[in-house]
Order: sequence, then structure tokens, then C-alpha cells
Amino acid sequence: MKIATFNVNSIRSRLPIVLEWLKESKPDVMCLQETKVQDPEFPMQPFLEAGYQVAFRGEKSYNGVALASLQKPQELKFGFDDGSAPDETRLITARVGGLCVVNTYVPQGREIEHAMFKYKLQWFERLRKMFAKRFKPSDPVVWVGDLNIAPEAIDIYNAPEQEDHVCYHKDARAAFEKTRQWGFVDVFRKHHPEAGQYSFFDYRTINAVKRKMGWRVDHILATEPLAKRSLDCYIDLKPRIEPKASDHTVMVAEFT
Repeated sequence: MKIATFNVNSIRSRLPIVLEWLKESKPDVMCLQETKVQDPEFPMQPFLEAGYQVAFRGEKSYNGVALASLQKPQELKFGFDDGSAPDETRLITARVGGLCVVNTYVPQGREIEHAMFKYKLQWFERLRKMFAKRFKPSDPVVWVGDLNIAPEAIDIYNAPEQEDHVCYHKDARAAFEKTRQWGFVDVFRKHHPEAGQYSFFDYRTINAVKRKMGWRVDHILATEPLAKRSLDCYIDLKPRIEPKASDHTVMVAEFT
């Protein structure tokens, strides 16, 4: 099974790139984040014509998640069910075949002193509790998405300068690590321990891809039994250098 994740930064703006990538790569599942579109306006028909079922939850101009799959997704759930605000436009869980897929768009956090940073830390904690409630570490679960976290210094081209950044601050990394330790393996790092591998390149940095000035904030993690079945995990830079590209690119994992 081939699973991909892509922060599209507006699905309507990036639709040609997504459809072309689906045609060329033929993943079983593609998880999208930051779709930035209300549900009635989501471009569902092109996905159907490409052979993909698609589930989505979005809002105007912000957030939004979608899951496109060759098989019809089952047991779809949007957001949290812990009694607090469900945040449905940031979280989809579904079963696709024998696999449980969790697609997340974790809050970025804005600034360290901002309320959204505290919310980000709480979001990771809520996610950990959701994993414990819905799954077991022995289940075949894959957790993907734009997690807005660079776990290690090798995940940023200039890490020494980013200690106070909301996607690298020690508190954010600790919150992510606590969630990961519920039972997940970083599938990308299993196959690619080397530095210099990035999935996000800021629009404001000229020739960022060519100059390798990026961050790895998009991730594919799997429970240990599933991670053992991984064949590879890699970043495809081609979508990032297309005309009218997202500032993120596609990450892919393949499992037996």
C-alpha cells in the first residue's frame, strides 16, 4: 500500500498538481491538509473521475483536511470526541482496507506567547488520548499530515536560529514526542536518517528548494508492527517546483 500526505495550501489552487501527481504515482491513499474550502465548494468530481473516493471537512480560507483513496474509506470520523471543541477541519480518521489512517493538520501556534501555541500543545495531548481511546499500539495505524513540528535539528536547515520558533520550540517538540511515544515510529527516519531532507520551503526564501533551505514538518508515522512492513518513505520535491506550487510538497510511504 502506498500512502501520501500533502499540505496543498488551497486545494482549488493546487488541484492540477494534485491530480497530475495522483495520475503519475497512483497512491492507495492521499491525505491532504489546509484545503481552505467549504464543503459545498470542495472539487469532489475531479477526484471521482480520477478513480478516487474522497472524504473532507473544510472551512473558508483556513484549515481543512481531506482523504482520497482508491477504496471507499470506512468508519470515517472528523475531529475529536472528547467533549471539547471537535476541531473537525483539522482531523480525519478512517479505515482503508485493513489500515487505520489518521490525517492531521496540527495547529501551527503563531507565536510562543500566543494562545494558539498553548492550544497546539493541548492539541497534541488530545491526539495522544484519542489514540489511546480508539486504537492499540499493536493495530495497523498510520498517522500522517502537516504536524507543524520539526522533531530534530536535522529537520531544519538552520536549526540553531530556530529555538524560539513555534515549530521547533522545546515545548512543542516535547508535546509531539509524548504523542509519538504512544506507539509510533517515524517511518521517514527509519529509511532516511540523513540530514537535509525537507518537505516545506517558505515562499519568502528565494530558490529555497534549490538552496535546500527548508523544514521537515510533514510526517508519516506508523505503529511498530506496520512500520516493520514499510519498504520506503521519501519526499517528492517535484510538486514544490511546479508553477503555482504549494509551499509544502508530497511525502510518500510504501508498505507491504
